Amino acid sequence: MRFVILGPPGSGKGTQSEFIAEEYNIPIICTGDIFRKLAENDNVIKNIINAGELVPDEKVENIIVEILNKDDRWEKGFILDGFPRTLHQAEFLDKYLKEHHSKLDAVLLIDVEVDMLVKRISSRRICKNCGAVYNLITNPPEKAGICDICGGELYQREDDRVDIVKSRVERYNKTIKEVIDYYKNLSILKVIDGRGSIQEVYSIVMDELEAM
Repeated sequence: MRFVILGPPGSGKGTQSEFIAEEYNIPIICTGDIFRKLAENDNVIKNIINAGELVPDEKVENIIVEILNKDDRWEKGFILDGFPRTLHQAEFLDKYLKEHHSKLDAVLLIDVEVDMLVKRISSRRICKNCGAVYNLITNPPEKAGICDICGGELYQREDDRVDIVKSRVERYNKTIKEVIDYYKNLSILKVIDGRGSIQEVYSIVMDELEAM
């Protein structure tokens, strides 16, 4: 099974990707994680991410191809989280898959209103030591600023600040409409109401996938 999961920052698509990956026993390619890792040693990418901007199409596409080409475990299926983000990337992916005699089975769009997104993301905190993720509203630590698991210090990612979040969401909305329309025309787009709890959203996702 080959899926793309779309959704603005804070929509919960990362969590849903993990559930789907476990259900179908397929790996996840998360471009957000990839570029945050690259940003540790690349100031150009770091500045792009911190400003809430998009990494250029060519850079993203080259990395996706490199990942898919170097490991045959992707042949049995995958979930693309955070890619494609532009129409150019969507068309590029379609062409790549056709050249490899493959195609996407579905594109899931986790739909959440802007105000809820900003509130969710700006409340996120991450452990500097073990990487555990908390939310001050829905999943707060037992002790403020301290990780329940390892006792490490919690911090707010630079791109999780309210002003950056709003910029990220605005940028997402500007570029994603063409992607959504592209997949809608291919009749593989599944729109998921992302306002509920994690389990409620997952139940909707599975209903859509099982109905395919």
